[in-house]
Formats: sequence, C-alpha cells, structure tokens
Amino acid sequence: MVLRKLALAAGLAAFALYLWGLLHVLGALLEAEDGGTDSSPLRPCRTTGWQYDKKVRSVTDYSLDFVPLRFVCETSDGGSYVADTVPGYVNPAVFALTLTALGSWVTALVVAPPGPRGVRGPGG
Repeated sequence: MVLRKLALAAGLAAFALYLWGLLHVLGALLEAEDGGTDSSPLRPCRTTGWQYDKKVRSVTDYSLDFVPLRFVCETSDGGSYVADTVPGYVNPAVFALTLTALGSWVTALVVAPPGPRGVRGPGG
C-alpha cells in the first residue's frame, strides 16, 4: 500500500512540475508572438549581452519541444540553441519523479498484485 501511495505522490508531483515548466514555455511563446517595437530578436531568445552576440541577432524563428520542455531558437544559418525559458531543475526533476512513480508502481504490482480482498481459498 505504501508503494502505491508513493507512486501516486511521485506521479502527481511530476505532473505538477511538468505543468510549471509548460507555463514557462507558453509564456515564452506569448512573448515571442508579441510583435511591435522591440520584438526583434525574439525576446525569449535574448541572452545577457545579446546586443553583441551574432548568434542572437541572427534568430529567425523558434520551435517548441514538449519532451523535454524547451524553447528552441533557430538562426538564419540553420543552427539553433535552447533559450533559458524553462528553469533548469524542471526537466531532470520531472524525469526522476516519473521514474520513481513507475518504479514504485511496478514494484507494488510485483509485491502485492491487485486482486479481491477478503476472499478465502478452498479449505479456508
């Protein structure tokens, strides 16, 4: 029973943390789609000292990756780099919590397989 509760808790924590990272990615998407003054280069793609960085000034497009969560800036020369929109702890923590949830769930199934409770076998 403890392993099932651990699996549920780890799964819910992984889901909540994934949603937290997804909010960051969607916020960067909204910021990238916001045109007008000061929209080039894309705001999510800017780094410290971006005015002097040729890579940042050559950003032409972007893409989103959902596993792992990230905002990818694409440059005019065909290259790309990952912007710092998602906090660095989100993807490793989601991975670790997902593994914990799956491992606990499988272990709980092996240790105590689900079945009817309180039913006695023959002679019992």
